[in-house]
Amino acid sequence: MLKQLQIENFALIEKLSLSLFAGLNILTGETGAGKSIILDALDCALGGKVNSRMIRTGSERALIHAYFSLTPLLEEWLKNEKITIEDDLVCTREITTRSSRSKVNGVAVNKQQMQSLREYLLEITAQGQTVLIGRSNLQREWLDNFGGEKLLQTKESVRQLFSAWDKTNRILQERRQREETRLQQIDMFQYQLQELDEAGLEDPDEIEKLDQERKRLSFVVDLQQQSYELYQILYQNDDNPACIDLLGQAESILSNMTTIDEELNPILEMIQGALAQVEEAGRQINSYGSQLETDPDRLSEIEKRLRQLKQICRKYGPSLPEAIANVKKIRQQLSGLTEDEQPIEVLEEQLKKEEELLLNKAKELTSLRQQSSKFLEKQMIKGLESLAMAKVQFQVQITPTSPTIDGCDNVQFLFSPNPGEPLQPLTEIASGGEMSRFLLALKTCFAASAPLSTLVFDEIDVGVSGRVAQSIAHQLYLLSRKHQVLCVTHQPIVAAIADHHFHVAKQVNKETIEGQQTRERTNITIHYLDAEARKHELAQIAGGIDVEQPVKPKRGKTKQKASDSAVAFAESLLEQANLLKQK
Repeated sequence: MLKQLQIENFALIEKLSLSLFAGLNILTGETGAGKSIILDALDCALGGKVNSRMIRTGSERALIHAYFSLTPLLEEWLKNEKITIEDDLVCTREITTRSSRSKVNGVAVNKQQMQSLREYLLEITAQGQTVLIGRSNLQREWLDNFGGEKLLQTKESVRQLFSAWDKTNRILQERRQREETRLQQIDMFQYQLQELDEAGLEDPDEIEKLDQERKRLSFVVDLQQQSYELYQILYQNDDNPACIDLLGQAESILSNMTTIDEELNPILEMIQGALAQVEEAGRQINSYGSQLETDPDRLSEIEKRLRQLKQICRKYGPSLPEAIANVKKIRQQLSGLTEDEQPIEVLEEQLKKEEELLLNKAKELTSLRQQSSKFLEKQMIKGLESLAMAKVQFQVQITPTSPTIDGCDNVQFLFSPNPGEPLQPLTEIASGGEMSRFLLALKTCFAASAPLSTLVFDEIDVGVSGRVAQSIAHQLYLLSRKHQVLCVTHQPIVAAIADHHFHVAKQVNKETIEGQQTRERTNITIHYLDAEARKHELAQIAGGIDVEQPVKPKRGKTKQKASDSAVAFAESLLEQANLLKQK
């Protein structure tokens, strides 16, 4: 139960302390008085969205404390989070221009912790929740919570089975992908090896040798002619003396000279050696020239082979020695692509078994949801009938879907407020007043199964007639017998049925700036109304004001005093509320 709310420098609130009680707590006040600001502060204290605009002008920070009475569930939560258990559970939110911090019993907590705690504390319901109500996943969540412990346990089993199935499925998909890649690599390596084997790579110098042979074959005629000319110069020439003839003459002369001077013998030996070398060179060049032949076929074969080797080098090189070394590397890679993981067939069989378990448990969950939906339909129709919607139709539509972590069901609330009209999704057909009653009936149904101790309703009775407002008032009162209820309302009959009534107002005060200037500042105040004050408040809500009888409150603007007839009407509202409480 929310015991107290303390607010400092939040929006238009300078400082406010609100003590709440068990039962039905009602907040009233003129439109724009700041009632929703108080609820916004409560939302922020429990982890709601904040921004720097929420800080009161001229202040550096806003501070909100929400005090809750302890329950066994809250004590267990505090133990699990290793937070000290005190007399009350205190949720604190500090908002600055740069950041905000949440604390529980003085210990800093993150957004996820705050959200999990909030589920045990309170829920704020407003007519503007139409968009949220239309979400299928939220409707399914509500249905599951309404279904009770057995359904929630089955749902948890489905979640566990789905997680196991999903994990195996992801592993299988990864294995299939790896297997596909492995087979592609094997095909590629086998093709490469075949190409390299067919190329017959053995000699790393083959390209240089073939290139040399190609050049020789390309210029064979020139080489024949030049070798013949060289042979003539060295060994035999019909027109002029050959080199060997001249060396022979030189040898003869030197031989005669050595008979006179033996010191010339080394020169003679050099001439004799040169003569022998030239003679050998002549014979070899003659042999070379005689062996030269034109061979176009061989030349074409060499050029084809060179093209093949250069293509191999571009793909596996860049050089021929590197391409030859790559053959060994490819063989090693190919031998490494062996089946060393769990066979795909084993994973497929495992997935099949897990899917069967998942579908069977999901089927069980669907059955429990169908049972829960029938009971919810009856409860909702009963609740809506008590809210002056006697001919309403309500149905929980459950349709099959592919397996998810929440089972195999899509849940949608269908609604028809008028006889003869077909059932349609709630958000497509309900008016504002109908949505208000639907929200209240829905929360009433779910309140019994929820751990929440406090329910907050923000103007869910807007736009409804007096008779409908009376039904809403009675429903709120019944709900407040089991839960603490805090309700903002503009309906006098709803306000009249309250156990505790608070009035919210804006108050304009003058404040001094820098010791001289003064300015007006707006502040939101809240007061607990006693029996007499309640009569005047109800009379004002109902519109019965006597402007000729002003009453000066302790601070702020002149407050108008209700006329005797308006007070009498307020008393009749209170009597009517007492009759509603006795139903």
